[in-house]
Amino acid sequence: MQKRWVVKDAPDAAKVQHIAQSLNLVPALAAILCQRDICTFDEAKAFFRPSLQDLHDPFLLKDMDKAVNRLVDALHRQERILIYGDYDVDGTTSVALVYGFLQPFFQDRIEYYIPDRYSEGYGVSFRGIDYAQENDFSLIISLDCGVKSIDKVAYANTKGVDFIICDHHLPDEELPQAVAVLDAKRADCPYPYKELAGCGVGFKFMQAFCQQQGFDEEPLLQLLDLVVVSIAADIVPITGENRILAYHGLRRMNNAPLRPGLAALKELAELRSELDITQIVFGFAPRINAAGRMGDAKRSVAMLLARTKEEAFDMVQKINVSNSERRGHDTSITKEALQMIEDDDFLRSARSTVLFKESWHKGVVGIVASRCIEKYYRPTIILTESNGKATGSARSVHGFDVHQAILACSDLLDQFGGHMYAAGLTLPVENVPAFRERFEQIVAETIREEQRVPMVEIDIPLEFHQINQRFFNILRQMEPFGPGNMAPVFMSTCVYDTGSARVVGDAHLKLRLTQDGETFFDAIAFGMAEYYPRIQKGIPFDVCYAIEENVFRGNVTLQLRIKDIRFAG
Repeated sequence: MQKRWVVKDAPDAAKVQHIAQSLNLVPALAAILCQRDICTFDEAKAFFRPSLQDLHDPFLLKDMDKAVNRLVDALHRQERILIYGDYDVDGTTSVALVYGFLQPFFQDRIEYYIPDRYSEGYGVSFRGIDYAQENDFSLIISLDCGVKSIDKVAYANTKGVDFIICDHHLPDEELPQAVAVLDAKRADCPYPYKELAGCGVGFKFMQAFCQQQGFDEEPLLQLLDLVVVSIAADIVPITGENRILAYHGLRRMNNAPLRPGLAALKELAELRSELDITQIVFGFAPRINAAGRMGDAKRSVAMLLARTKEEAFDMVQKINVSNSERRGHDTSITKEALQMIEDDDFLRSARSTVLFKESWHKGVVGIVASRCIEKYYRPTIILTESNGKATGSARSVHGFDVHQAILACSDLLDQFGGHMYAAGLTLPVENVPAFRERFEQIVAETIREEQRVPMVEIDIPLEFHQINQRFFNILRQMEPFGPGNMAPVFMSTCVYDTGSARVVGDAHLKLRLTQDGETFFDAIAFGMAEYYPRIQKGIPFDVCYAIEENVFRGNVTLQLRIKDIRFAG
């Protein structure tokens, strides 16, 4: 698929010179920092050495005083509390963190609850509230869900069950009548940072509890490994407070013994010793998610809370079976969905994709939507039937707000929620044709032409001779990378292969590139075998790429990971 190369605007030259001199950096690295609004020595210090001392006061979250007071009352009155979380990675890590931290205080008076994806659906459920009431839980702490559960919380109030809601999704104008609603995205919340993951909100709640009660925060800080897993898996920006939490979470994972559940996951996923955000996203997250997609997400919480590696490994083995099952459904449904598009004249040329089939597995529709975007780059919704309703997941393309497009169709829906790039929705089956038509109309009217072409965002042009080990070492200090702080991408023009180009694996290219005949780099280009005939002929081309280390038989070398290739003309 043809990509659009967009080079970021060059930053102010005076600022680049200032930060280059302050930090003794080459101009290329100083420019990358300035592009990320890091233009002074103090800003660079905070960026390269994130400090837990710079975390915001948790009591800046609206209702935090009410939430802590209610929790303390429950502790003193020896009430039973239920920790309730969503079934995805953010939800299960949130539950593991809050339950794991509070369990020593509440002993056998605390339990956790994860709703069943298929029989209860997303978020707070009536069944979960009934379970709480029937088992004498007088307080529910909901994590990564609840901010839109107005009817559910009202129902809980009639049952004598209080709610503390910890969420990070965008609320409606009306909030649930809970004891406290902790959500930085509340219109009336003064909290300085708005992009916490659900697990991050749970962490701030526990931090406030420690501060009010004068407890040592070190046991809480030991749970930052769970926070970084949630940040990585939920694709929230790794900026501000999230960057601090992710940085220290990764340090804890890499410098201290891994908690048994994560150690077992790491071993099963065959990950290298130094963990980073990418490895969490692709190695940990799918397996943790698989338990909820294919079975019972409580297994993921139990795995995260396991006290021994033996106990954890048994759980991880079972979760991995679920992940293998998930991959099977993912592959077969994606193939079927793509064929449906290819067989339909309208769908092939549409601005959006909305597909419905009652027999598709609900647990993988979000993954299938993402796979469809890889082939047909446009906002995509994949629906299946569950409990007599059409339900599914939406995914979007760069710069297009799929949540807003769904909002414009809300009169056809029973419920929906999510973010700019991902959302979930439920509607009557009979409304699917009307929804498909309306959604296509909204997308066609609002999507810009450039949003219909995948984009590669390039930080700066670079000459090969500028790349060396010191350059790379400073790049690595910019980690953790992720949304809001992506790994820098460079562009080099008029490069050519030295004659070693070959196709490897599943249509990948291995190259040995040079620009000046003096500086050479190995390169890997995944899925770009189509360029092999022209490259083999020695035709020069432009590349955009990230720089990484390649370890082979104990030798460590710099390698270019090619993002795209472009020939002149």
